[in-house]
Amino acid sequence: MRAIRLRKHKLRRLSNMGLLRLAEYLEGVNFAAYVDLIQTPWRLALLNLIGGIFRGLGIGLGFTIIAGTIVMLLQQLEVLNIPVIGKFIADLVAIVQAQLHTRQYTY
Repeated sequence: MRAIRLRKHKLRRLSNMGLLRLAEYLEGVNFAAYVDLIQTPWRLALLNLIGGIFRGLGIGLGFTIIAGTIVMLLQQLEVLNIPVIGKFIADLVAIVQAQLHTRQYTY
Protein backbone atom coordinates (compact mmCIF):
# COMPACT_ATOMS: atom_id res chain seq x y z
CA MET A 1 0.00 0.00 0.00
CA ARG A 2 2.71 2.42 0.96
CA ALA A 3 4.57 1.81 -2.31
CA ILE A 4 1.43 2.59 -4.32
CA ARG A 5 0.88 5.83 -2.39
CA LEU A 6 4.51 6.83 -2.98
CA ARG A 7 4.15 6.19 -6.72
CA LYS A 8 0.95 8.22 -6.91
CA HIS A 9 2.59 11.06 -4.98
CA LYS A 10 5.62 10.95 -7.28
CA LEU A 11 3.40 10.95 -10.38
CA ARG A 12 1.40 13.90 -9.05
CA ARG A 13 4.59 15.81 -8.32
CA LEU A 14 5.94 15.10 -11.82
CA SER A 15 2.61 16.09 -13.33
CA ASN A 16 2.57 19.35 -11.37
CA MET A 17 6.15 20.08 -12.48
CA GLY A 18 5.14 19.48 -16.09
CA LEU A 19 2.16 21.79 -15.74
CA LEU A 20 4.33 24.47 -14.18
CA ARG A 21 6.85 24.18 -17.01
CA LEU A 22 4.04 24.37 -19.56
CA ALA A 23 2.59 27.46 -17.84
CA GLU A 24 6.00 29.14 -17.82
CA TYR A 25 6.48 28.34 -21.49
CA LEU A 26 3.06 29.73 -22.45
CA GLU A 27 3.77 32.91 -20.51
CA GLY A 28 7.14 33.20 -22.21
CA VAL A 29 5.67 33.01 -25.72
CA ASN A 30 2.93 35.50 -24.77
CA PHE A 31 0.16 33.01 -25.45
CA ALA A 32 -2.46 35.12 -23.67
CA ALA A 33 -1.94 38.02 -26.08
CA TYR A 34 -2.25 35.61 -29.01
CA VAL A 35 -5.54 34.26 -27.66
CA ASP A 36 -6.83 37.82 -27.17
CA LEU A 37 -5.87 38.65 -30.75
CA ILE A 38 -7.63 35.57 -32.12
CA GLN A 39 -10.77 36.43 -30.17
CA THR A 40 -11.00 39.92 -31.74
CA PRO A 41 -11.23 39.30 -35.50
CA TRP A 42 -11.57 43.01 -36.42
CA ARG A 43 -8.31 43.85 -34.68
CA LEU A 44 -6.62 40.88 -36.34
CA ALA A 45 -7.90 42.01 -39.75
CA LEU A 46 -6.73 45.58 -39.13
CA LEU A 47 -3.25 44.45 -38.08
CA ASN A 48 -2.99 42.21 -41.15
CA LEU A 49 -4.15 45.06 -43.41
CA ILE A 50 -1.58 47.47 -41.98
CA GLY A 51 1.14 44.81 -42.21
CA GLY A 52 0.22 44.11 -45.84
CA ILE A 53 0.32 47.80 -46.74
CA PHE A 54 3.79 48.24 -45.27
CA ARG A 55 5.01 45.00 -46.87
CA GLY A 56 3.80 46.27 -50.25
CA LEU A 57 5.50 49.63 -49.74
CA GLY A 58 8.73 47.89 -48.78
CA ILE A 59 8.63 45.70 -51.87
CA GLY A 60 7.90 48.69 -54.10
CA LEU A 61 10.67 50.83 -52.64
CA GLY A 62 13.14 47.97 -52.64
CA PHE A 63 12.44 47.12 -56.27
CA THR A 64 12.75 50.78 -57.27
CA ILE A 65 16.13 51.11 -55.58
CA ILE A 66 17.45 47.89 -57.10
CA ALA A 67 16.14 48.72 -60.59
CA GLY A 68 17.59 52.25 -60.39
CA THR A 69 20.96 50.87 -59.34
CA ILE A 70 20.95 48.40 -62.24
CA VAL A 71 20.05 51.15 -64.74
CA MET A 72 22.86 53.35 -63.38
CA LEU A 73 25.34 50.48 -63.69
CA LEU A 74 24.19 49.82 -67.24
CA GLN A 75 24.70 53.50 -68.10
CA GLN A 76 28.23 53.35 -66.68
CA LEU A 77 28.96 50.23 -68.73
CA GLU A 78 27.71 52.05 -71.83
CA VAL A 79 30.27 54.80 -71.21
CA LEU A 80 33.06 52.19 -71.19
CA ASN A 81 32.03 51.36 -74.77
CA ILE A 82 32.76 47.64 -74.71
CA PRO A 83 31.93 46.52 -78.27
CA VAL A 84 29.64 43.54 -77.66
CA ILE A 85 28.09 44.58 -74.37
CA GLY A 86 27.99 48.30 -75.18
CA LYS A 87 25.46 47.94 -78.03
CA PHE A 88 23.18 45.72 -75.96
CA ILE A 89 23.32 48.03 -72.96
CA ALA A 90 22.79 51.11 -75.13
CA ASP A 91 19.63 49.53 -76.52
CA LEU A 92 18.41 48.69 -73.01
CA VAL A 93 19.07 52.19 -71.71
CA ALA A 94 17.34 53.70 -74.75
CA ILE A 95 14.28 51.51 -74.15
CA VAL A 96 14.14 52.46 -70.47
CA GLN A 97 14.54 56.18 -71.18
CA ALA A 98 11.91 56.06 -73.94
CA GLN A 99 9.54 54.31 -71.57
CA LEU A 100 10.12 56.99 -68.93
CA HIS A 101 9.14 59.75 -71.34
CA THR A 102 5.92 58.14 -72.59
CA ARG A 103 2.75 58.72 -70.64
CA GLN A 104 0.70 56.00 -72.29
CA TYR A 105 0.91 52.56 -70.77
CA THR A 106 0.28 49.52 -72.93
CA TYR A 107 -0.58 46.13 -71.56
